[in-house]
Amino acid sequence: MEVLARLGELESTYAVVPDEQALISGKMIDWADSGIVDVIVTTGGTGLGPRDVTPEATLAVVDRLVPGMAEAIRAESLKKTPHAMLSRAVCGIRGSCLIINLPGSPKAVRECLETILPALPHAVDILRGGVTDCADVSGERP
Repeated sequence: MEVLARLGELESTYAVVPDEQALISGKMIDWADSGIVDVIVTTGGTGLGPRDVTPEATLAVVDRLVPGMAEAIRAESLKKTPHAMLSRAVCGIRGSCLIINLPGSPKAVRECLETILPALPHAVDILRGGVTDCADVSGERP
């Protein structure tokens, strides 16, 4: 969370959910549809193990994918470990909420958040309807 705290003031909560697709999807639906959550970050369950079902849970609830975020995370992670290519993590949108799957390792979570952090405020602004110009990389917010 210290990486996300760099974005400024934010409210956060967390839940520990068993590795069951329906339970993971249900929690994402509850939070995304509440209208008060801009970003959901999941950790773990993105690998090749039989209980790694977070990508499937996410795919079941998102309206649209944001493949560039998952691609950027994997590309940067591959610079650190060849195991990054085993990640099945996805990123997508449900309503106006961005859902991001991250690996389970705390170190990997920090590294992955560092990768997407520069684009996160802009993504949230777009989803809130406040920005339409994606070419502006000045970092200034209206």
